[in-house]
Amino acid sequence: MKNILIVTGGSGGHVVPSTSLFEHLKNKYSVKMVSDLRGSKFINTEKFKYDLIDVPNLFLKPYLLPINISKYFLNIFQSIRFLKNNKINIVISTGGYMTFPFCLAAFILQKKVFLFEPNSVLGRSNRFALKFSTKIICYDENLRNFPIKYNSKKVIVKPILKKEIYNLEKNIINLKKEIKKILIIGGSQGASFFDENITELIIEISKKRNFEVIQQISNNNNLSSIKNKYDKSNINYKFIEFTNDSHELYNGIDLAITRGGASTLSELSFLNIPFISIPLPSARDNHQFYNSEFYYKKNCCWLINQKEFEFRKFSKMIFEIFNDYQKYNEKFKNLAEITKKNTWNNINNKIIEIIDEN
Repeated sequence: MKNILIVTGGSGGHVVPSTSLFEHLKNKYSVKMVSDLRGSKFINTEKFKYDLIDVPNLFLKPYLLPINISKYFLNIFQSIRFLKNNKINIVISTGGYMTFPFCLAAFILQKKVFLFEPNSVLGRSNRFALKFSTKIICYDENLRNFPIKYNSKKVIVKPILKKEIYNLEKNIINLKKEIKKILIIGGSQGASFFDENITELIIEISKKRNFEVIQQISNNNNLSSIKNKYDKSNINYKFIEFTNDSHELYNGIDLAITRGGASTLSELSFLNIPFISIPLPSARDNHQFYNSEFYYKKNCCWLINQKEFEFRKFSKMIFEIFNDYQKYNEKFKNLAEITKKNTWNNINNKIIEIIDEN
């Protein structure tokens, strides 16, 4: 039996698919998982066991660079020891700086390295590890920053989702539904911009139409203020936090307003929930914009540049979406089309095929 190590960490976009990979592989292989502290909050400890790693971000604090370089080399030696002690044959990296010491250790020990890139832009750690990797699993055929000479290593799959997502009922269009349900979710990195601007938007549009709102609040300091505003406007609302069980919130959602995280967009798309994406402008390599553009080019969503956000224009867009169902219908149908082959069994067979063939 092959011994596989999944290395992950950082944001939910990297960690959530890693737990799904674990589920796909656990019945055929011996699988272990490691994560950094930041990524561990996205792991359901009741379902998954993992080892914690502490890898410094070399360039986050330049004045600590000499110390962090020493720690990084120590991480590499610790990774080598971990792979040896656990007799690991294959390392699967979901990207991020915390995964690179294990990738390098696997290369030194001549173990196979598989990379996973959920974004539409090749991450920097994956870019370095690509040279000695066996294959890279990704969603986007036109992955940005990808060296053409390594095209043969690219394997395109449908988005790898949490198993619970496949058990949910997909969205259906109900034209007679009077009160529309809107989900506002900033993803694992939150969105203070949403707390301020989207909140005011909901208040404005609620003057002309009734909406039910489910909203992720990024900053708890804003909770009381937003609650008071919604109460005064008689808005039916529910506040949420981003958790491992966020999939439970999708039931009955008519429209989502979201950032551009790979996992959230994949889940909304699979469930045929049309969405408006406002990518995080500060996302590394602008990957959230390109994640969203992947669906925008397929006419599956609306895409708004935060820097060009105009309150009245956005308010008008919301009304048009629900007053003229033609564009909404088009996006709904396109989502259904691009996700129809994404089943748990299809993904499971594909992943195992990739592992066994290499």
